[in-house]
Amino acid sequence: MNDWPEAWSDDNRGPRYGRGSGGAQPEGARAMRQVRRGPAAPQYGAGVPQQPSYANGGYDDEYDSGYNTGQVYGNPGGHGPGGTPGAGQRPAPNWRRRIKWTAITLVTVLIVTSVATYFWADSKLRREVDLSQVIDRPQSGSGTNYLIVGSDSREGMTKADEKKLHTGAAEGKRTDSMMILHVGDNGDTLVSLPRDSNVEIPSYKGSTSGKVYPATGRQEKLNAAYAEDGPTLLVRTIEYNTGLHIDHYVEIGFQGFANIVDAVGGVQINIDKGFKDKWSGADFQAGEQTLNGQQALAFVRTRHAFAASDLQRTKNQQKFLAALAHEVATPSTVLNPFKFYPTMGAGLDSLIVDKDMSLWSLASMFWAMKGVNGGDGTSMNMPISGSTGGNLVWDKAKVKTLVNELNNDQKVTVTGN
Repeated sequence: MNDWPEAWSDDNRGPRYGRGSGGAQPEGARAMRQVRRGPAAPQYGAGVPQQPSYANGGYDDEYDSGYNTGQVYGNPGGHGPGGTPGAGQRPAPNWRRRIKWTAITLVTVLIVTSVATYFWADSKLRREVDLSQVIDRPQSGSGTNYLIVGSDSREGMTKADEKKLHTGAAEGKRTDSMMILHVGDNGDTLVSLPRDSNVEIPSYKGSTSGKVYPATGRQEKLNAAYAEDGPTLLVRTIEYNTGLHIDHYVEIGFQGFANIVDAVGGVQINIDKGFKDKWSGADFQAGEQTLNGQQALAFVRTRHAFAASDLQRTKNQQKFLAALAHEVATPSTVLNPFKFYPTMGAGLDSLIVDKDMSLWSLASMFWAMKGVNGGDGTSMNMPISGSTGGNLVWDKAKVKTLVNELNNDQKVTVTGN
């Protein structure tokens, strides 16, 4: 008896290929019992459930997995219900917002740093000179006039420093150099006042006693005024003998000068002709070179090596101070905090200024000196007509013209020695 259903009996299956096959050709592909081949499903008889349809890609019409359309969770664009991002996906960064907040942060840091630096620097200025004590002052002209003084003060120096810098150990302090820097709209002018200039000491008010000392017509070297009663008498004497109003006073000593040069990393300068001087310790070859603090101090103090003595020294002082100002103002110093702050600290600790000096005024002075070094201004000695008893006599006519041009902020036409 055959247990196979009628359609599956061996007798009715025809020739077969392979196991138990009597034919030479392989049998044709059989239709799977679950796959619907036509419009009507095969009938299996009672008790046999109808199998699911695999039409339309092999899935029932009532079910859609979403994979055939590239959708995730049944919604376009890989979003879940309600349009929210699907699991494992990150929203695109908002670059505009990031750039905005980065810029705000940088500007805030810059402002805070600038304000902190300003107050730090302002607190270090030694405002020790009271120009209000100067009496009978000439009227202010156009522009701003700075009196820049280099003193031989040994303040803060050890015995080893004095020996190294060839300064000696003299008590007190005297002026080693004096310059007037005029800052105006028609070019800046740097005028050196030789310390051996012959001047008249006028009446003045004592800086400590407050007593007014009458004029006696006494003739002295200009540096004697500083030695007698300090910065206020020096300002009073210069104003009396020139008629030029001094707006600000700046002084620096030996040690401070050397410290600034070292802090800035040295100053490059071109020396036209080599010279030696045992008194200052100078020993220079001609040519372009970078001077450290010790060498710079020797360079600006030397006078015994020159036939023109003090006049040549003032020219060297002008040249070096302008080069120093240029070096301080370069981006390599200003934009480098490891160089900028030591330079600022060394400079501000060393400077003695008047009580009305602001950081802006001090910066204006340095920029003007930088401009003079770059050829945007004029540097000269006070015009000299001769000498008497070792003192240099100013050319009064030229001095009058020079002062008139500076007071009116005109281009300087006068030349000095």
